[in-house]
Amino acid sequence: MEAGIVEESTAASRLGAGTIVPLKRPEPQPGAPSAERLTDIDEWGRSESIRSLARKGFQFFYDKYFRVEWEGLDKIPTEGGALLVANHAGAVPMDAPVIMHGIEQELSRPVYGLADHFFRQLPVVGTLWSRAGGVPAHPENAYRLLREQKQLALVFPEGTKGPSKLFTQRYRLRRFGRGGFVEIAMRAGVPVVPIAVIGTEETMPILIRLNSLAKVTGLPYFPITVNWLLMGPVLGTALSLPAKIKLRVLDPVHFPVPPDQERYSKSRVMDEAENIRISIQEALYDMLAHRGNPWLG
Repeated sequence: MEAGIVEESTAASRLGAGTIVPLKRPEPQPGAPSAERLTDIDEWGRSESIRSLARKGFQFFYDKYFRVEWEGLDKIPTEGGALLVANHAGAVPMDAPVIMHGIEQELSRPVYGLADHFFRQLPVVGTLWSRAGGVPAHPENAYRLLREQKQLALVFPEGTKGPSKLFTQRYRLRRFGRGGFVEIAMRAGVPVVPIAVIGTEETMPILIRLNSLAKVTGLPYFPITVNWLLMGPVLGTALSLPAKIKLRVLDPVHFPVPPDQERYSKSRVMDEAENIRISIQEALYDMLAHRGNPWLG
């Protein structure tokens, strides 16, 4: 499940998101109970039973296939809202499921992935994406999750520019849009928790991009990957290479500004976003300098 592809556009520049729409509050139905839900599906479409099945199914890949290792997991708040921000990579990115699985398993906290509305529109995939914790990456959705519901939300400010990178460009972070994620954190009064991830660049390396096919199919990008050459298009799209994934949680970034302000300094927002991008980039370089074989770990 892809839970964090976020690309900037005019319609949602405050968060750095793509062509997306907010999730509206459900209208109460006449005669329906107001105090409790009849199913485990919450207002965002997330189902804890589906998440439980996803965790069980992903456990083997998490433990044995990707051999995930965390550093600084204790820096993620165990209560209250926080906006998790990470680098994004791999033609079919594995960073979102790894981050969501690890935090839910170790901290017993749900994580909502803010992603492009494109995934919600896909048949079957869109429903599964929502049931597994995906939410359209609109500023109001992020605000409600962080400020009103005090949840953990995950966002990838590189958007599709991250996972669409060629393998020769790996671990070079793209710009973080206009810093909309910082403004949302300020407005919600929550910290940003940066996470540096290595290994995902090697799970599905892109050799070339076919822009003409991307336009025809309506996809953000159309990659030809190493996986396709080794396993063919179908299996090569579904199965990542077994690279070892390591994550480093950096110190939370708090913003000494009042929440719920109508406007925040655009220059300060962009400066804070760039500082966060630099901190993740420096952490990536340090982690790569101490890494052995990316597949053997």
